[in-house]
Amino acid sequence: MPYLTSPVLPPGTLSRTPQPTLPTGDGLLLRPWRTADAPAVHTAFQDPVMHRWHIRAADSEEEVRGWIAEWQRGWEQERNVQWAVVDAAGDRLLGRVALRQVELGDGVAEVAYWTTAAARGRGVAARATRTLARWALDDIGFQRLELSHAVANEASCRVAAKAGFALEGTKRSALLHADGWHDMHLHARIRGD
Repeated sequence: MPYLTSPVLPPGTLSRTPQPTLPTGDGLLLRPWRTADAPAVHTAFQDPVMHRWHIRAADSEEEVRGWIAEWQRGWEQERNVQWAVVDAAGDRLLGRVALRQVELGDGVAEVAYWTTAAARGRGVAARATRTLARWALDDIGFQRLELSHAVANEASCRVAAKAGFALEGTKRSALLHADGWHDMHLHARIRGD
């Protein structure tokens, strides 16, 4: 049975070229992950704030090296694409930004991010997310980017708004965290926003 529409983005849209490094224009770079980032990622995941809002923990640098290997393969698989967010001057890890649950045919992906404790309150997540969204929507041609966060995570809600993601609603009991089920805000940004 034929589809009545063509894919928004064909297979190979991402993987046919190397994963790019994306400058924010204001001192940050979004770059592909390196194995050498493992100690900094492991340290970031020891922060209690990460434990509160994320569903994954890092028990060792070896475990994190496995994550990074997955993240490095994500570009070629065109499903979960991850960037390290670093200080452009010194390449110090400040966080992560990602396109997850990529559906090229529909032109849709979910944006996710985290920042290190030292980077919080400096606009790092919003700046990185804005840059990723501009690239994905304007340069690549995605139609829609979604962003979800726990309703109780007010800082993440501010990041979404600063990055131009409109609040569309609340998904009730949508994600299980260590402390129980969380309602999640759903934000989105579409091409042309």
